[in-house]
Amino acid sequence: MHDLTDEEQQLYDMVCEFADTVVAPQAYEADRTHELSMDVVAQMGELGLFGLPFPEEVGGQGGDYMALCLAIEGLARVDQSVAITLEAGVGLGTMPIFRHGTDEQKAEYLPDLVAGRALGGFGLTEPEAGSDAGATRTTAVLDGDEWVVNGSKQFITNSGTPITRFVTVTAVTGERTRPDGSTSKELSTIVIPNGTPGFTVGPGYDKSGWRASDTHPLTFDDVRVPAGNLLGERGRGFANFLRALDEGRIAIAALATGAAQGCLDEAMAYAKTRNVFGVPIASHQYIAFTIAGMQARVHTARLAWHDAARRADAGLPFKKEAAIAKLVASDAAMLNARDATQIFGGMGFMNETTVARHYRDSKILEIGEGTNEVQLMVIARELGLAA
Repeated sequence: MHDLTDEEQQLYDMVCEFADTVVAPQAYEADRTHELSMDVVAQMGELGLFGLPFPEEVGGQGGDYMALCLAIEGLARVDQSVAITLEAGVGLGTMPIFRHGTDEQKAEYLPDLVAGRALGGFGLTEPEAGSDAGATRTTAVLDGDEWVVNGSKQFITNSGTPITRFVTVTAVTGERTRPDGSTSKELSTIVIPNGTPGFTVGPGYDKSGWRASDTHPLTFDDVRVPAGNLLGERGRGFANFLRALDEGRIAIAALATGAAQGCLDEAMAYAKTRNVFGVPIASHQYIAFTIAGMQARVHTARLAWHDAARRADAGLPFKKEAAIAKLVASDAAMLNARDATQIFGGMGFMNETTVARHYRDSKILEIGEGTNEVQLMVIARELGLAA
């Protein structure tokens, strides 16, 4: 890739080799059994992938968000479940602690998180609250020196693995009065360690895609945690999460680009070796043009997320560019998965093929981290239009 430094290219090549030799061979079995390989996660930790965007003084690799997203793209070529484990582990588990945690919270959690020895989850989504965080119903009431948390969350990634240490949850901690006299919910974030009495991690979901990704519903029944488990300033819970959400859209765009690239790679290899009527199907113009269109989508998606990541790392505004990247790349993943499956024909309907798994996995890319309709809304607002 022409815009990468030598170090960035080496990182991408290293992750791609790891993905091809370690991740890909186990991807079908992990998908079939709905089980995340903790051995793969451990090896990712040994490679330093969970510490990529964090400074060396906290045990990280001293890289940036671009480096993390390059790793996510490289993994997603062969297994989106593994890629989202890294994305959520860093962006939703570790980053809030790094940015908003107290010295005590950082000392307790960061060493294991950045080394990949532990994972954290982020509990935002509820049955009635997703993009509309104002609909949050989970509550946290301060009782002496403890928070008492009640409510539920759903679709929470990395919340029930053997190495999950905690879930950070958004909760209503009171009311705020606006200048006009009206009130709104005060949302704060609270760290709840796994195993806390009253905190139940429900059975994993039976998902149509990302089946090896660890995803659970959570319930909180009079869960008591110390007042010091408040993460960041009280009432700033959702505001602090907004940057993570924007960054997450870049990461999902990188993941989607990897998926689109994986579909392209598989389609090209199959079209060159699959013979029909005595000739490779790649020799037919329709197949060749279809693959050319797939390449154009990958190229466009990659340019979009690279631009957004460079802006984020440079401290420039990137909300609009992140939304564009997520929109373009998720569309590319879905369209490339469809085209690759068609090129594979009947084999593309078999789950042991990478393209079949990408076909199922890619749909969530148009939903997670804000639906594509939300991305259009964000872009329109950034353009100064009512939406």
